Amino acid sequence: MTGLLALLVALHTPGSVTVASVRGEQRVPVRVIGETPVVSARALVTALGGTVKRQDEWVDVFIARQQVRFLVGAPYLVANDRTESMVSAVLVEGDSVYLPFQVVSEVLPRVFRDRYRYEVEKQRLVDTGWQLVKGPGKAAVADNTAATKGTSGLRRGHLVTIDPGHGGQDPGNPGQFFPRGLREKDVTLQVGLLLREELKNRGVGVRMTRATDTLIALGDRGRYCTEKCDLFVSLHINSLPRRSGYTEVRGFETYFLAEAKTEEAERVAKMENESLRFETEAEAVTAERGLDFIMRDLALNEYLRESARLAELVQDNLGEVHDGGDRGVKQAGFMVLTTARRPAVLVELGYSTNRQDARVLTDRASQRRLAGRVADAIVDYLREYERKTGSKSAEGG
Repeated sequence: MTGLLALLVALHTPGSVTVASVRGEQRVPVRVIGETPVVSARALVTALGGTVKRQDEWVDVFIARQQVRFLVGAPYLVANDRTESMVSAVLVEGDSVYLPFQVVSEVLPRVFRDRYRYEVEKQRLVDTGWQLVKGPGKAAVADNTAATKGTSGLRRGHLVTIDPGHGGQDPGNPGQFFPRGLREKDVTLQVGLLLREELKNRGVGVRMTRATDTLIALGDRGRYCTEKCDLFVSLHINSLPRRSGYTEVRGFETYFLAEAKTEEAERVAKMENESLRFETEAEAVTAERGLDFIMRDLALNEYLRESARLAELVQDNLGEVHDGGDRGVKQAGFMVLTTARRPAVLVELGYSTNRQDARVLTDRASQRRLAGRVADAIVDYLREYERKTGSKSAEGG
Protein backbone atom coordinates (compact mmCIF):
# COMPACT_ATOMS: atom_id res chain seq x y z
CA MET A 1 0.00 0.00 0.00
CA THR A 2 2.86 2.33 0.84
CA GLY A 3 4.50 1.57 -2.51
CA LEU A 4 1.25 2.29 -4.37
CA LEU A 5 0.78 5.55 -2.49
CA ALA A 6 4.33 6.60 -3.31
CA LEU A 7 3.69 5.82 -7.00
CA LEU A 8 0.48 7.88 -7.02
CA VAL A 9 2.25 10.80 -5.34
CA ALA A 10 5.07 10.65 -7.90
CA LEU A 11 2.63 10.58 -10.82
CA HIS A 12 0.70 13.63 -9.59
CA THR A 13 3.65 15.71 -8.42
CA PRO A 14 5.29 18.11 -10.91
CA GLY A 15 9.06 18.07 -11.23
CA SER A 16 9.07 21.80 -10.59
CA VAL A 17 6.74 24.72 -10.04
CA THR A 18 7.00 28.10 -11.73
CA VAL A 19 6.86 31.18 -9.51
CA ALA A 20 5.76 34.26 -11.47
CA SER A 21 6.19 37.55 -9.66
CA VAL A 22 7.34 41.12 -10.23
CA ARG A 23 10.86 39.72 -9.85
CA GLY A 24 10.48 37.56 -12.94
CA GLU A 25 9.60 33.95 -13.63
CA GLN A 26 11.60 31.34 -11.73
CA ARG A 27 11.37 27.55 -11.54
CA VAL A 28 11.52 25.93 -8.11
CA PRO A 29 12.26 22.17 -8.04
CA VAL A 30 9.78 19.83 -6.34
CA ARG A 31 11.16 16.81 -4.45
CA VAL A 32 9.49 13.80 -2.91
CA ILE A 33 10.89 12.94 0.50
CA GLY A 34 9.37 9.72 1.76
CA GLU A 35 5.85 10.10 0.44
CA THR A 36 5.70 13.88 0.77
CA PRO A 37 6.17 16.30 -2.16
CA VAL A 38 8.17 19.28 -0.89
CA VAL A 39 9.91 22.44 -2.10
CA SER A 40 12.94 24.17 -0.66
CA ALA A 41 11.72 26.91 1.69
CA ARG A 42 14.63 29.17 0.76
CA ALA A 43 14.19 28.70 -3.01
CA LEU A 44 10.43 29.34 -2.88
CA VAL A 45 10.56 32.35 -0.57
CA THR A 46 13.49 33.92 -2.45
CA ALA A 47 11.53 33.62 -5.70
CA LEU A 48 8.68 35.48 -3.98
CA GLY A 49 11.03 38.23 -2.81
CA GLY A 50 10.77 37.32 0.87
CA THR A 51 12.96 35.91 3.62
CA VAL A 52 12.97 32.73 5.68
CA LYS A 53 14.44 32.23 9.17
CA ARG A 54 14.81 29.13 11.33
CA GLN A 55 14.27 29.77 15.03
CA ASP A 56 14.46 26.65 17.19
CA GLU A 57 11.48 24.51 16.16
CA TRP A 58 9.85 27.20 14.08
CA VAL A 59 10.41 28.30 10.48
CA ASP A 60 9.36 31.91 9.93
CA VAL A 61 8.50 32.96 6.38
CA PHE A 62 8.14 36.68 5.59
CA ILE A 63 6.46 37.55 2.28
CA ALA A 64 4.12 40.31 1.14
CA ARG A 65 5.00 42.09 4.40
CA GLN A 66 3.36 39.33 6.45
CA GLN A 67 4.61 36.41 8.52
CA VAL A 68 3.70 32.74 8.29
CA ARG A 69 5.13 30.37 10.91
CA PHE A 70 5.63 26.62 10.38
CA LEU A 71 6.30 24.15 13.18
CA VAL A 72 9.12 21.78 12.21
CA GLY A 73 8.07 18.12 12.23
CA ALA A 74 4.38 18.90 12.73
CA PRO A 75 1.60 19.59 10.16
CA TYR A 76 0.73 23.03 11.52
CA LEU A 77 1.21 26.65 10.57
CA VAL A 78 0.29 29.99 12.14
CA ALA A 79 -0.92 32.85 9.94
CA ASN A 80 -2.99 35.91 10.77
CA ASP A 81 -2.95 34.79 14.45
CA ARG A 82 -4.69 31.54 13.52
CA THR A 83 -3.36 27.99 13.70
CA GLU A 84 -4.12 25.82 10.67
CA SER A 85 -3.36 22.21 9.87
CA MET A 86 -1.64 20.80 6.78
CA VAL A 87 -1.62 17.31 5.30
CA SER A 88 2.11 16.91 6.04
CA ALA A 89 4.84 18.48 8.12
CA VAL A 90 7.77 20.77 7.44
CA LEU A 91 10.92 18.67 6.98
CA VAL A 92 14.57 19.44 7.72
CA GLU A 93 17.61 17.85 6.06
CA GLY A 94 20.87 19.20 7.40
CA ASP A 95 20.69 22.97 7.01
CA SER A 96 17.88 22.80 4.42
CA VAL A 97 14.22 23.33 5.25
CA TYR A 98 11.51 21.88 3.01
CA LEU A 99 7.87 22.97 2.93
CA PRO A 100 5.06 20.65 1.81
CA PHE A 101 4.02 21.28 -1.79
CA GLN A 102 0.60 22.07 -0.33
CA VAL A 103 2.06 25.41 0.77
CA VAL A 104 2.41 26.36 -2.90
CA SER A 105 -0.84 24.91 -4.19
CA GLU A 106 -3.16 25.76 -1.28
CA VAL A 107 -1.69 27.58 1.72
CA LEU A 108 -0.26 30.71 0.12
CA PRO A 109 -3.24 31.24 -2.23
CA ARG A 110 -5.55 30.92 0.81
CA VAL A 111 -3.59 33.02 3.31
CA PHE A 112 -2.73 35.68 0.69
CA ARG A 113 -5.89 35.37 -1.39
CA ASP A 114 -5.60 38.95 -2.67
CA ARG A 115 -2.00 38.41 -3.73
CA TYR A 116 -1.34 34.86 -5.00
CA ARG A 117 -3.13 32.23 -7.03
CA TYR A 118 -2.06 28.73 -8.09
CA GLU A 119 -2.67 27.65 -11.69
CA VAL A 120 -2.94 23.85 -11.57
CA GLU A 121 -2.69 23.18 -15.30
CA LYS A 122 0.38 25.37 -15.71
CA GLN A 123 1.86 24.32 -12.35
CA ARG A 124 2.48 27.96 -11.58
CA LEU A 125 2.18 30.17 -8.49
CA VAL A 126 1.33 33.68 -9.66
CA ASP A 127 1.67 37.03 -7.96
CA THR A 128 -1.43 38.79 -9.30
CA GLY A 129 0.65 41.84 -10.18
CA TRP A 130 3.45 39.91 -11.83
CA GLN A 131 5.28 41.14 -14.88
CA LEU A 132 8.42 39.67 -16.36
CA VAL A 133 11.49 41.83 -15.88
CA LYS A 134 13.14 42.09 -19.29
CA GLY A 135 16.38 43.80 -18.27
CA PRO A 136 17.47 47.42 -18.09
CA GLY A 137 17.92 48.00 -21.81
CA LYS A 138 18.66 51.52 -23.06
CA ALA A 139 15.67 53.43 -21.77
CA ALA A 140 15.61 57.21 -21.96
CA VAL A 141 16.77 59.13 -18.90
CA ALA A 142 13.45 60.86 -18.34
CA ASP A 143 11.02 57.96 -18.14
CA ASN A 144 7.90 59.01 -16.25
CA THR A 145 5.60 56.34 -17.67
CA ALA A 146 3.60 54.52 -15.02
CA ALA A 147 1.49 51.41 -15.41
CA THR A 148 -2.16 52.30 -15.94
CA LYS A 149 -3.05 50.29 -12.88
CA GLY A 150 -0.69 48.98 -10.22
CA THR A 151 -1.17 46.48 -7.40
CA SER A 152 -0.17 48.98 -4.72
CA GLY A 153 -3.59 50.60 -4.32
CA LEU A 154 -2.14 54.04 -5.01
CA ARG A 155 -3.87 56.63 -7.13
CA ARG A 156 -2.45 57.28 -10.59
CA GLY A 157 -0.01 60.06 -11.29
CA HIS A 158 2.72 59.55 -8.70
CA LEU A 159 6.23 60.31 -9.95
CA VAL A 160 9.48 59.42 -8.18
CA THR A 161 12.99 60.49 -9.20
CA ILE A 162 15.66 57.81 -8.82
CA ASP A 163 19.28 58.96 -8.76
CA PRO A 164 21.96 56.26 -9.21
CA GLY A 165 24.99 57.94 -7.63
CA HIS A 166 28.13 58.94 -9.58
CA GLY A 167 28.62 57.92 -13.23
CA GLY A 168 30.83 58.71 -16.24
CA GLN A 169 34.28 59.88 -15.22
CA ASP A 170 33.15 59.84 -11.58
CA PRO A 171 33.46 56.17 -10.56
CA GLY A 172 32.48 56.67 -6.93
CA ASN A 173 34.45 54.44 -4.61
CA PRO A 174 36.53 51.72 -6.28
CA GLY A 175 34.67 48.78 -4.72
CA GLN A 176 37.44 47.05 -2.81
CA PHE A 177 35.64 43.71 -2.62
CA PHE A 178 33.56 44.05 -5.77
CA PRO A 179 34.24 41.73 -8.72
CA ARG A 180 37.11 42.97 -10.87
CA GLY A 181 36.24 46.09 -12.86
CA LEU A 182 33.02 46.86 -10.97
CA ARG A 183 32.81 50.22 -9.16
CA GLU A 184 30.26 52.13 -7.14
CA LYS A 185 28.79 53.87 -10.19
CA ASP A 186 28.06 50.47 -11.79
CA VAL A 187 26.31 49.00 -8.75
CA THR A 188 24.17 52.09 -8.08
CA LEU A 189 23.03 52.04 -11.72
CA GLN A 190 22.19 48.32 -11.56
CA VAL A 191 20.12 48.76 -8.41
CA GLY A 192 18.58 51.98 -9.74
CA LEU A 193 17.33 50.29 -12.90
CA LEU A 194 15.88 47.42 -10.88
CA LEU A 195 14.19 49.95 -8.58
CA ARG A 196 12.65 51.59 -11.63
CA GLU A 197 11.15 48.25 -12.67
CA GLU A 198 9.88 47.54 -9.17
CA LEU A 199 8.15 50.92 -8.93
CA LYS A 200 6.62 50.74 -12.39
CA ASN A 201 5.25 47.30 -11.55
CA ARG A 202 3.57 48.95 -8.56
CA GLY A 203 2.01 51.61 -10.78
CA VAL A 204 4.42 54.41 -9.81
CA GLY A 205 5.96 56.66 -12.46
CA VAL A 206 9.75 56.95 -12.49
CA ARG A 207 12.23 59.54 -13.72
CA MET A 208 15.91 58.56 -13.75
CA THR A 209 18.68 61.13 -13.36
CA ARG A 210 20.75 58.69 -15.41
CA ALA A 211 19.97 55.36 -17.06
CA THR A 212 23.44 54.93 -18.57
CA ASP A 213 27.05 55.45 -17.50
CA THR A 214 27.11 59.24 -17.67
CA LEU A 215 28.02 62.07 -15.32
CA ILE A 216 25.27 64.34 -13.99
CA ALA A 217 26.34 67.39 -11.96
CA LEU A 218 25.45 67.18 -8.26
CA GLY A 219 23.53 70.44 -8.46
CA ASP A 220 21.48 69.20 -11.40
CA ARG A 221 20.37 65.83 -10.05
CA GLY A 222 17.78 67.15 -7.62
CA ARG A 223 16.26 69.29 -10.37
CA TYR A 224 14.94 66.15 -12.03
CA CYS A 225 12.41 66.15 -9.21
CA THR A 226 10.21 68.92 -10.57
CA GLU A 227 6.86 70.26 -9.35
CA LYS A 228 5.12 67.06 -10.51
CA CYS A 229 7.59 64.84 -8.66
CA ASP A 230 6.62 63.31 -5.29
CA LEU A 231 10.05 62.49 -3.92
CA PHE A 232 13.75 61.99 -4.71
CA VAL A 233 15.87 58.93 -3.84
CA SER A 234 19.64 58.88 -4.37
CA LEU A 235 21.45 55.51 -4.26
CA HIS A 236 25.05 55.15 -3.07
CA ILE A 237 27.58 52.64 -1.72
CA ASN A 238 29.54 53.38 1.43
CA SER A 239 33.24 52.76 2.07
CA LEU A 240 35.87 53.46 4.71
CA PRO A 241 39.47 54.66 4.49
CA ARG A 242 42.12 52.14 5.46
CA ARG A 243 42.45 51.88 9.21
CA SER A 244 42.39 49.20 11.86
CA GLY A 245 39.30 46.99 11.45
CA TYR A 246 37.86 49.00 8.54
CA THR A 247 36.92 45.89 6.55
CA GLU A 248 34.74 44.62 9.39
CA VAL A 249 32.25 47.51 9.26
CA ARG A 250 29.10 46.78 7.28
CA GLY A 251 25.44 47.71 7.09
CA PHE A 252 23.02 50.18 5.50
CA GLU A 253 21.87 53.66 6.45
CA THR A 254 19.59 56.35 5.04
CA TYR A 255 20.21 60.10 5.17
CA PHE A 256 18.09 63.19 4.82
CA LEU A 257 19.35 66.75 4.39
CA ALA A 258 20.09 68.52 7.68
CA GLU A 259 23.00 69.55 9.84
CA ALA A 260 25.18 66.52 10.54
CA LYS A 261 25.04 65.41 14.18
CA THR A 262 28.01 63.01 14.15
CA GLU A 263 31.53 62.96 12.75
CA GLU A 264 30.69 59.82 10.80
CA ALA A 265 27.74 61.53 9.10
CA GLU A 266 30.01 64.46 8.19
CA ARG A 267 32.58 62.02 6.78
CA VAL A 268 30.02 60.28 4.56
CA ALA A 269 28.64 63.60 3.27
CA LYS A 270 32.16 64.87 2.54
CA MET A 271 32.98 61.65 0.69
CA GLU A 272 29.88 61.89 -1.53
CA ASN A 273 30.32 65.65 -2.08
CA GLU A 274 33.82 65.03 -3.43
CA SER A 275 32.16 64.23 -6.76
CA LEU A 276 32.38 67.99 -7.34
CA ARG A 277 35.96 67.53 -8.48
CA PHE A 278 34.70 65.85 -11.65
CA GLU A 279 32.59 68.88 -12.60
CA THR A 280 33.54 72.16 -14.23
CA GLU A 281 34.64 74.99 -11.95
CA ALA A 282 31.41 76.92 -12.55
CA GLU A 283 29.25 73.89 -11.70
CA ALA A 284 31.22 73.19 -8.53
CA VAL A 285 31.02 76.79 -7.28
CA THR A 286 27.27 76.90 -7.92
CA ALA A 287 26.74 73.66 -6.03
CA GLU A 288 28.80 74.81 -3.05
CA ARG A 289 26.90 78.10 -2.81
CA GLY A 290 23.62 76.19 -3.15
CA LEU A 291 24.58 73.94 -0.23
CA ASP A 292 25.36 76.93 2.00
CA PHE A 293 22.02 78.53 1.17
CA ILE A 294 19.98 75.37 1.72
CA MET A 295 21.69 74.57 5.01
CA ARG A 296 20.86 78.07 6.31
CA ASP A 297 17.29 77.67 5.09
CA LEU A 298 16.63 74.24 6.61
CA ALA A 299 14.54 75.59 9.47
CA LEU A 300 11.98 76.70 6.88
CA ASN A 301 12.16 73.55 4.78
CA GLU A 302 8.63 72.13 4.79
CA TYR A 303 9.88 68.81 3.46
CA LEU A 304 12.37 68.09 6.24
CA ARG A 305 9.93 66.08 8.36
CA GLU A 306 8.64 64.19 5.33
CA SER A 307 12.21 63.35 4.29
CA ALA A 308 12.90 61.97 7.75
CA ARG A 309 9.77 59.80 7.55
CA LEU A 310 10.73 58.45 4.13
CA ALA A 311 14.19 57.63 5.49
CA GLU A 312 12.62 55.69 8.37
CA LEU A 313 10.50 53.63 5.99
CA VAL A 314 13.49 52.85 3.77
CA GLN A 315 15.50 51.67 6.77
CA ASP A 316 12.65 49.51 8.08
CA ASN A 317 12.12 47.84 4.72
CA LEU A 318 15.79 47.24 3.93
CA GLY A 319 16.16 45.61 7.33
CA GLU A 320 13.95 42.77 6.14
CA VAL A 321 16.41 41.65 3.44
CA HIS A 322 19.82 43.11 4.31
CA ASP A 323 21.78 41.10 6.89
CA GLY A 324 24.56 43.66 7.27
CA GLY A 325 22.98 45.52 10.16
CA ASP A 326 20.71 48.55 10.44
CA ARG A 327 22.92 51.61 10.97
CA GLY A 328 19.91 53.87 11.30
CA VAL A 329 18.51 57.09 9.90
CA LYS A 330 21.01 59.95 9.85
CA GLN A 331 21.26 63.51 8.62
CA ALA A 332 24.05 65.38 6.82
CA GLY A 333 24.72 68.02 4.18
CA PHE A 334 24.60 66.16 0.87
CA MET A 335 24.81 68.50 -2.12
CA VAL A 336 22.86 66.07 -4.29
CA LEU A 337 19.78 66.63 -2.09
CA THR A 338 19.89 70.42 -2.05
CA THR A 339 18.01 71.09 -5.30
CA ALA A 340 15.28 68.49 -4.78
CA ARG A 341 12.37 70.65 -3.65
CA ARG A 342 10.46 67.62 -2.48
CA PRO A 343 11.11 65.02 0.25
CA ALA A 344 14.55 63.57 -0.54
CA VAL A 345 16.80 60.86 0.89
CA LEU A 346 20.20 59.36 0.16
CA VAL A 347 20.56 55.62 0.75
CA GLU A 348 23.94 54.03 1.51
CA LEU A 349 23.17 50.42 0.57
CA GLY A 350 26.24 48.87 2.19
CA TYR A 351 30.02 48.96 2.34
CA SER A 352 32.21 48.03 -0.61
CA THR A 353 35.06 47.75 1.90
CA ASN A 354 33.34 44.78 3.56
CA ARG A 355 33.46 41.40 1.82
CA GLN A 356 29.99 40.27 2.94
CA ASP A 357 28.29 43.55 2.01
CA ALA A 358 30.06 43.48 -1.35
CA ARG A 359 28.48 40.10 -2.11
CA VAL A 360 25.03 41.44 -1.17
CA LEU A 361 25.53 44.53 -3.35
CA THR A 362 26.74 42.73 -6.48
CA ASP A 363 24.60 39.57 -6.48
CA ARG A 364 21.74 40.07 -8.94
CA ALA A 365 19.13 38.37 -6.76
CA SER A 366 20.22 40.43 -3.75
CA GLN A 367 20.12 43.63 -5.79
CA ARG A 368 16.57 42.83 -6.79
CA ARG A 369 15.57 42.22 -3.17
CA LEU A 370 17.10 45.53 -2.10
CA ALA A 371 15.34 47.35 -4.94
CA GLY A 372 12.07 45.66 -4.05
CA ARG A 373 12.25 46.80 -0.44
CA VAL A 374 13.12 50.38 -1.34
CA ALA A 375 10.12 50.32 -3.69
CA ASP A 376 7.96 48.99 -0.84
CA ALA A 377 9.14 51.88 1.36
CA ILE A 378 8.28 54.41 -1.33
CA VAL A 379 4.79 52.93 -1.76
CA ASP A 380 4.31 52.95 2.03
CA TYR A 381 5.29 56.62 2.12
CA LEU A 382 2.96 57.54 -0.75
CA ARG A 383 0.08 55.70 0.92
CA GLU A 384 0.67 57.65 4.12
CA TYR A 385 0.83 60.88 2.13
CA GLU A 386 -2.49 60.12 0.42
CA ARG A 387 -4.14 59.38 3.76
CA LYS A 388 -2.84 62.59 5.34
CA THR A 389 -3.78 64.85 2.46
CA GLY A 390 -6.84 63.06 1.10
CA SER A 391 -5.21 63.76 -2.25
CA LYS A 392 -6.98 62.55 -5.37
CA SER A 393 -5.27 64.67 -7.98
CA ALA A 394 -2.13 63.83 -9.92
CA GLU A 395 -0.09 66.67 -8.50
CA GLY A 396 3.15 65.96 -6.62
CA GLY A 397 3.36 66.54 -2.89
